[in-house]
Amino acid sequence: MARVVVIGGGMSGLSLGVFLRAIRPGWELTVLEADSRPGGKAWTVREEGFLVERGVNGILDNKPSTLELARSLGVEPIRSFDSSRKRFVVKDGRLVKLPETPGEFLGTGLLSPAGKLRVMAEYLVPRGDMSRDESLAEFATRRLGKEAFERLIDPMAMGIYAGDPARLSLKACFPRIHELERDYGGLLKAMFAMKRAARKEGGKGPGAGPGGTLMSFERGMSQLAEAAAKALGGALRLSSRVNALERAGGLWQVHAGSGETIEATHVVLACPADQAGALLKEVSPDAAQLASGIYYPPVAVVALGFKKDALPGSLDGFGFLCPGRERKKILGCLWDSSIFESRAPEGYALVRVLAGGARNPRMVSLSDAELIHVVLKDLRDLMGVASSPDFVSIFRWEKAIPQYEVGHLERVSRLLGHLGQEDGIYVRCNWMGGVSLNDCVANSKALAMEIAA
Repeated sequence: MARVVVIGGGMSGLSLGVFLRAIRPGWELTVLEADSRPGGKAWTVREEGFLVERGVNGILDNKPSTLELARSLGVEPIRSFDSSRKRFVVKDGRLVKLPETPGEFLGTGLLSPAGKLRVMAEYLVPRGDMSRDESLAEFATRRLGKEAFERLIDPMAMGIYAGDPARLSLKACFPRIHELERDYGGLLKAMFAMKRAARKEGGKGPGAGPGGTLMSFERGMSQLAEAAAKALGGALRLSSRVNALERAGGLWQVHAGSGETIEATHVVLACPADQAGALLKEVSPDAAQLASGIYYPPVAVVALGFKKDALPGSLDGFGFLCPGRERKKILGCLWDSSIFESRAPEGYALVRVLAGGARNPRMVSLSDAELIHVVLKDLRDLMGVASSPDFVSIFRWEKAIPQYEVGHLERVSRLLGHLGQEDGIYVRCNWMGGVSLNDCVANSKALAMEIAA
């Protein structure tokens, strides 16, 4: 009988355990999580009546994996408010709505007339060298122009990865965009072709914004993690750090911090890249070095609660992002109580500011007082917030989001090649195959089927 040990109880490890249990209920399964709580960056806290997400704030319903998992666990999702589809970018110190339609694009003040013409000229830009691992900055500047890169693509890269678009790999971060240029010759050509195909099928085709509707849960993203943990029962062990991993007698020996050694036929590393690297030092030094080289920038999450009547106008939308050229200290701000219901007490609004990232990692090392001062100054300049918050909650991720930098796909391929020389060891975490929670769950399901087979 197979004995599977999953090292890591974030959403990758939890969902993998749930899928394996469903496919092979007779197998021995152990999920080891070093922290005292499950879920990793799916982490919600309730403080003074405010529901604060310390990590991911939702999932898009355009990929079914996570919502299918949730419903199988008896957790029903909630939809974001329709108004939260409105997203803003800072330009010249003010918030400008991102265009969602061709008509809005033509009328937006986000780009100059020359910048808009350059975007439309993308249709004429020849296909690039598809063999190159191009940075996001190189790709966007080549196809859309410098202005569109600075005003549209740079803040998007910060919003998703908290990363530097000059270092992020297009192929690794946004493989679908790379495929569109490869298959159609360009982005506008791809959009027109897909719209024509959709019309033939009676649909509308792709839009300008992110596909799908943002979903969450009544008690936040922790509700999903807690449901998965409950389903795993005694198979999940919290506060169980793994110190070492070795191969002996045809089995894997998983040495826990408690002094216990667990024998396994299969081991899955569902932990951050640096932790995986430390565990692989004796198993595969080459794979260990590759994993340990993946960079995670730090990010500070500053949640602020205000009385609604103290804010200058309603927070009508999702929030805003700050392009690097605006030289703001913060990366952006999410208007959480305008995205989902029950995020703030009656009469209050909750906003969540992100600071740090690859652009300004030193922000995370500021004291609480210094960080709040900097955040409030930017909110005053950008939103006109003049009052002090009635509620403050700060959390720092010293290693926030794995960076899929140029060369990342080759790095992962080489790492998996080294591990392929060992029988029964796998990797499943957000540092390969996509950073989103949807990607993590979908990839865990695929790996569960692979191991079960």
